[in-house]
Amino acid sequence: MIENELNKIYFDPIGLIRTPHQSLVNMPIQPVGANGLEGFVELKPELQQGLTDLDGFSHVTLIYHLHEVKGHELMVKPFMDDKLHGIFATRSPKRPCAIGLSTVKLVKIEGNKVYFEGADMLDGTPLLDMKPFFRQTDNRPDAVSGWLDEKDERMAHSQRSDDRFTK
Repeated sequence: MIENELNKIYFDPIGLIRTPHQSLVNMPIQPVGANGLEGFVELKPELQQGLTDLDGFSHVTLIYHLHEVKGHELMVKPFMDDKLHGIFATRSPKRPCAIGLSTVKLVKIEGNKVYFEGADMLDGTPLLDMKPFFRQTDNRPDAVSGWLDEKDERMAHSQRSDDRFTK
């Protein structure tokens, strides 16, 4: 049985994400919908050396804990559709393992702070990891996006969170 083979995993956050969003209500739901909204990552000071050479990248991917989202649902109605879809076919925050992912534009690095544009996460969000975005390997021009391919991609630029985040 798979449950017998799985072990619990505990993460020690490497820092905090600071953004202008003090509430989940009306927050952008994707970085493309947070154009111009800046935030910064404050790494633990002892990790600052790990930022060496990151300033040469235009974008970074932030991996974080969705710490204010309570519970999960296996079937959800995502922001880009009015039909139910399986949680793993969406980017809904109400996930069995509440991990968020955002690729944001790197603005500057000062000490242990990484400033970015595209802040679509709540202020005080625990950062689990940060990785550089590699255009050579992270872009997939031939990718297919399932049910989302039928939707107007511009919708992601204007969608905001609602009670689906807080229920």
